[in-house]
Amino acid sequence: MSQNQSLDLPQLGRVDTLAQELALLQDKGKRRIAFLGSRHVPVVTIHLVELIARSLAQEGHSLVTSGSQGVNAAVIRATLEVDPSLLTVLLPQSLNRQPPEICVLLDQVLHLVEKPDSDDLSLPMASSLCNQEIINRCDQLICFAFHDSETLLSSCHSAEDMGKVVSLLFFD
Repeated sequence: MSQNQSLDLPQLGRVDTLAQELALLQDKGKRRIAFLGSRHVPVVTIHLVELIARSLAQEGHSLVTSGSQGVNAAVIRATLEVDPSLLTVLLPQSLNRQPPEICVLLDQVLHLVEKPDSDDLSLPMASSLCNQEIINRCDQLICFAFHDSETLLSSCHSAEDMGKVVSLLFFD
């Protein structure tokens, strides 16, 4: 490290991201916020995800997520409680490929997008394509993942490459 660099200053590339995140915190405009996350989530985290999603929906932000158990189901439940019109759910495949327990919840979603063309793909491949479409539709991404969640981490990197503000929280 040269003598001119301070230990307190973030890297140059990080300064832009930090400025962008601070601007979003002060911005009173409505945003499209995507949530992605693992299907297998600790119960405490489910409550945290529901709290965040509910708060964002109460502020009038539009939320976008996918339709599986865990993080996605928590976002769906919380947003449906506040205002179902603020929620869009993109499925990686068609509705009939989803587990029955999530279909009960998905039946309440007003803006549900199915991808029957992806029914022949593996679930990880279909999920990756779905995540990319979710990212394309959002201004900001909030992701809950494990350090070995390859599909989710790849989606976060893709969102960062597109200039989206990404908040990545790890379970482990």
